Formats: sequence, C-alpha cells, structure tokens
Amino acid sequence: MGEAGEIVRHYGLGDLRARLQEALENAGLGASRLSPSNLAPLDQFHTRGLSATVELAQVLDIQPDTEVVDVGSGLGGPSRYLAATFDCRVHGIDLSPAFVAAATYLAERVGLAGKVTYDCGDAQAMPYESERFDLAWTQHVAMNIADRARLYGEVHRVLRPGGRFAIYDVVAGPGGPVHFPVPWSRGPSTSFLLTPTDMQSVLEHAGFRVVNWKDSSETGIAWFAEQRKAHAAAQAAGARPPALGLHIAMGPDFPEMSANLGRNLSERRIGLVQAVLERA
Repeated sequence: MGEAGEIVRHYGLGDLRARLQEALENAGLGASRLSPSNLAPLDQFHTRGLSATVELAQVLDIQPDTEVVDVGSGLGGPSRYLAATFDCRVHGIDLSPAFVAAATYLAERVGLAGKVTYDCGDAQAMPYESERFDLAWTQHVAMNIADRARLYGEVHRVLRPGGRFAIYDVVAGPGGPVHFPVPWSRGPSTSFLLTPTDMQSVLEHAGFRVVNWKDSSETGIAWFAEQRKAHAAAQAAGARPPALGLHIAMGPDFPEMSANLGRNLSERRIGLVQAVLERA
C-alpha cells in the first residue's frame, strides 16, 4: 500500500455515512434540521474544535463573495461553519472518499448543499484552475503530507494574487519523538511534521508573505486539561458517553489518539501554529 492509500485507510473505509446516520438517530437528531453547532462534536477534526475554527475565521475578512477552498476538508465542519456564518461559497477537497461522502451528506442535512461542495482529490494536485480562490483554508492537514513545498506551491497556484492562506496546524516541537498513535497517524510512516521555522521558510519560498503567525500551543494544552477534567467529572457522575464524537469516524482507538495528542503537546513534542499568509 502506498503512502496515499495508507493515509486513506487511517481515516477510515466503509460506509461512514451510514454510521453518521445511526449516530444522529441515537442523539435524537435523526429527522431534525441540523446546524453547525449540532455537528461540532463530530466534524471539527482538530485541537480545540469549533473554538479554533471561529478564532481563525475572526482574523480574516470573509465576505459573501469570497471563494474559499478548504484543503483537507475532512467531515466538512469548518467549511459549513464558514458558509453558514459568512454566506460565502466553500469548495472542500479531501483524499478520503468516505469523508467526502459523509461531508456531502452532512451539508445536505444542514441545508448548505448550495453553498458547499466536496471533491475527492489530492491537495498536491487540486482539480481547480489557477487563481480561482480568494481564500485557502486548512486545519490539521499538512502533517500527513511529506512534500510540503509541493502542497504550498499548489495552494499558491489556486489562489488569486493577494489571496489569503489561513492555517491551523501541528508542528514539530523540541521535546523528542511523537508518541503514536495520534489523530493524523497510527505511526511515523505517515507523519511529516516541520518545525515552525522550517514551515515558515517553505511557505515563504512558495511565494507567501506572513501576515500573522501565532503559537497556539499553550492554548491547546489548557484545552486538553479542561477536556480531561470534564471527562473525569462525567465519569464520576456516571454519565453515558456522548452519542456524537470523532470516534464515529476514527473508531474505538480514537480516545488513545486524542490522549497522545494532549500528551505530545504537554511534553513539547509537538506544537500548534495559527497563521495567515498572503499570496504574492
């Protein structure tokens, strides 16, 4: 199995849409018109969830006529948030056929099928014409891509001059090797982290100018601490596990992946960066 096939397999095969339908039924949302906030527990696949998406969007000037490409759109949570909040059009692209089918289904359930679309494809060779988009958006995706120069070069190609590139990604830290499994990889063969300095260098070499660069690691560490505290309180109270969550897509070992992500952050093995860049 090649690298792309291993990545697709990591993110799940089979009928994810059917599992989502069942989970929504179990949550009492089977026939309801859904909103992005309803779906946030299962479709915001990155550290700090919806809060991180809102924070990144707030530093951008997104208008109704803004054309957005969501690179590595996953289950589509950020794309639907952007479309619902700013009335813009968003085109998601993801390597996983199961995620693309699930994202399309959820867009229909939220009533945003006319505002968001999803394509199955490689972020390093996107099926879009050059200089098409005003904004490129990506959250917790680049860690799976070995050829970062090719990725950022392709984003540069599809952005219009002066277009913005919004990033929220995991970076390599000074604390040593990553503890696996983590949400983006079950082992080192599909994990390709760069240090913040190297990441910025590759972006600038691809033709981007840094507008804003923020280390969000401490915020992520605090968020994981709050998550652990809330989980312990729920267990002590005998609460049932939530019906909606990323375990639906990623399987029963997702709690271990998430715990390792928090551990890697606290041990400074990884960090978090939020950045906005401008295409020259």
